[in-house]
Amino acid sequence: MTVEQSLRALVAEGARDGTLGPGAKLPTERDLVARLSAPRSAVRRALEALERDGLVSRHVGRGTFLTDAVTAAADAPSDTSPAEIMQVRQLLEPQVAMVAARVATQADLARIGEVLDAGGAAEDFEGFERSDALLHRSIAVAAHNGLLMTMFDVMNTARSLPVWGSLKRRTSTPELRRCYHREHSDIVEALRDRDPDGAADAMRAHLQHVSDTLLGRG
Repeated sequence: MTVEQSLRALVAEGARDGTLGPGAKLPTERDLVARLSAPRSAVRRALEALERDGLVSRHVGRGTFLTDAVTAAADAPSDTSPAEIMQVRQLLEPQVAMVAARVATQADLARIGEVLDAGGAAEDFEGFERSDALLHRSIAVAAHNGLLMTMFDVMNTARSLPVWGSLKRRTSTPELRRCYHREHSDIVEALRDRDPDGAADAMRAHLQHVSDTLLGRG
């Protein structure tokens, strides 16, 4: 089990038994180093991954706190396959984009634009993946629907499973990342244009490309 998996397991166990709920403060990095028997650099990377997925928020000088998403994340099936993840993404995310195009605030769109730019500037797999996950979650946040957000977070946590990460890494190339960025740009443009159908269509086309690439259908 990797350090990230161990940290996720710790959070999930705490969420299940009630010791770590939304708003709870995680142990310090030093405590996590001891508890997980891992170097501090690995613990920091694991915390960054949880922050990317919206499970924690980190505040300099205050610590790391669990978000409302942690309750939903605890229920994500650990044996979810990449095909199952893509099926759910293709069902859910075009509708999320459609809603976001209608109700996103200017602040939401500005945040989405910042994340899009970060993805375009990413020079390696890890940097692009962080921006990729954050972009899709930022679009979900912009839909301003708590129940929809809970459903999204369950799905999004499944993307952190080792089988998904290994598949993404094996198929990733600089050319593919540039193509994904162009597709992301199409989605964001439709959001800015307040075009619900266009946003849904752009998201659907992007996810079909991702599915074809990951599952060997391209």
